[in-house]
Amino acid sequence: MTGSPRTDATHRPAAPQRVDPPIGPAAAPIADGGRAAPEYVRPERAASRAELGAFLRSRRERISPEQVGLPAGRRRRTPGLRREEVAQLSGVGVTWYTWLEQGRLINVSAQVIGGIARTLRLDAVEYEHVKRLACVPSLATLRAEDEVDSDAQTVLDDFATLPAVVLNGRYDVLAYNALYARMFPSLVAAPRQRRNVIWELFTRPACCNPFHEWREECAGVVGVLRGSYARNVGDPLWTAFVDELIDASPEFATTWAAHPVSLTRTRTKLFRHRDVGVLHVRGMPTDLATSPGQRMSVYVPQDEPTRERLARLAAPDFVPSPPHEHPPR
Repeated sequence: MTGSPRTDATHRPAAPQRVDPPIGPAAAPIADGGRAAPEYVRPERAASRAELGAFLRSRRERISPEQVGLPAGRRRRTPGLRREEVAQLSGVGVTWYTWLEQGRLINVSAQVIGGIARTLRLDAVEYEHVKRLACVPSLATLRAEDEVDSDAQTVLDDFATLPAVVLNGRYDVLAYNALYARMFPSLVAAPRQRRNVIWELFTRPACCNPFHEWREECAGVVGVLRGSYARNVGDPLWTAFVDELIDASPEFATTWAAHPVSLTRTRTKLFRHRDVGVLHVRGMPTDLATSPGQRMSVYVPQDEPTRERLARLAAPDFVPSPPHEHPPR
């Protein structure tokens, strides 16, 4: 993987008749010694394909021939459909489908997976599961991760004296409470597609950037983003998001190209607010088990002046200063 998604290797779906070599060392150009060099196969991808094959077999065995308009026949030794029947009904080759069930690393396209899903009568959840295992990008799944559970919003609102927010892996702001909105007014006022912490960090002019020590924040935030990006390589939304940031911010492009990698951790941050001054808070991130890919962060004041400043922000009679406008970027 290179510094920019534009040059990262991406999965290119192929027609179902085209197949890759089976799992294991694959043929590569012949080296000087006259022997083919082995191609490294990522273990997690092999495991994913093995899981995909087992899942497809389980669903094939539950479909009767009558359900798909085929005669039952007398000499069926196993329940459900035969592999060749699934292949025929799905418009793919028998060998190709057999290899797919065997977990081999063959090329898979969204169209082919859709045909197999229809043949096996997969419901929406099963269909998304198959696409994930096949490493086929799914816009439906990506949009689903942006839906915030109503209980999560209730918890956010209960933190009346602490700023709290729900973010996804790209640092999109999905939900927040009233105090967070007062702490980051320009961020929450941005259009939904630009309501993003990293976009705010790298594109907000220095005079209005809420990150008091924003250069110190860059490597850590981008490092965490790198980890999330690695789990979504080839996803069109992630690729577009990073490419837009590279175009918008030379600082982001430089930091991204350095390949920093970090873990989400609890630490003190300094934010600058135009009305109350600098806020020293510690972010407390928590993954939401009911919403994979989302985490809730609550900002806890680390000194008495910050507690007093947050109390001023939370006051019912607080009136913010007019925003300092900048041309859109």
